[in-house]
Amino acid sequence: MKLITWNVNGLRACMGKGFLDFVRNEAPDIMCVQETKMQEGQADVPLEGYIQFWNSAEKKGYSGTATFTLKEPLSVQNDIDSPGHDREGRTITLEYDNFYIINVYTPNAQEGLARIDYRMEWEDAFRSYVNKLDEKKPVIICGDLNVAHQEIDLKNPKSNRGNAGFSDEERAKFSELLEAGFTDTFRHLYPDLEGAYTWWTYRFNARANNAGWRIDYFLVSDRIKNKVKDVIIRNDVYGSDHCPVVMYIEL
Repeated sequence: MKLITWNVNGLRACMGKGFLDFVRNEAPDIMCVQETKMQEGQADVPLEGYIQFWNSAEKKGYSGTATFTLKEPLSVQNDIDSPGHDREGRTITLEYDNFYIINVYTPNAQEGLARIDYRMEWEDAFRSYVNKLDEKKPVIICGDLNVAHQEIDLKNPKSNRGNAGFSDEERAKFSELLEAGFTDTFRHLYPDLEGAYTWWTYRFNARANNAGWRIDYFLVSDRIKNKVKDVIIRNDVYGSDHCPVVMYIEL
């Protein structure tokens, strides 16, 4: 099974930069998109054969997730069963016979960690949600988790220590999620690979210099980690300030 996650930083803009051709050429079983920045129906997304599921933010032009799948799921759920975390279109969960897949766009702590308190509340609520699902069947979590976990996961860890996405608080919450029974699939397969990033600021010629961060992930329940065959960071694909991540898994 081939799964892809991509923060497109505005789906309508990304469609003008090759998104549709990318999906058609790659032909994933499931395509998870974050930061759609649109409501369902604001634009036609003509991907023949794919069933589309949308979770848009109440605030227009902000956040939002969409999942495109070739196979009809058993059930679909937007959001995470937690009051106060259901207004920004941040998750879509599809249930299949032997797994759940959660498409997630984690809230950004913002400059100066202005939103760190909300981020911490979100992390606890999200972890509780996935733990409950994991009790029923294995879980795949994919998307923009807005944190570089270890120093190897960003180009300039020392100068970014304490900044949004690399604060001690966010990194600790990511560790808690892994300790709850999940595996960071890319780092499981490539524990020492440096320079592997999924996001680059548009400033400072960062992408050309590969001065990036790895903040887009596939996490899986520990008990299926050995079913993951490969995880590939597609840094050759443009169209957003993030690049797609592809996972091959046998389930």
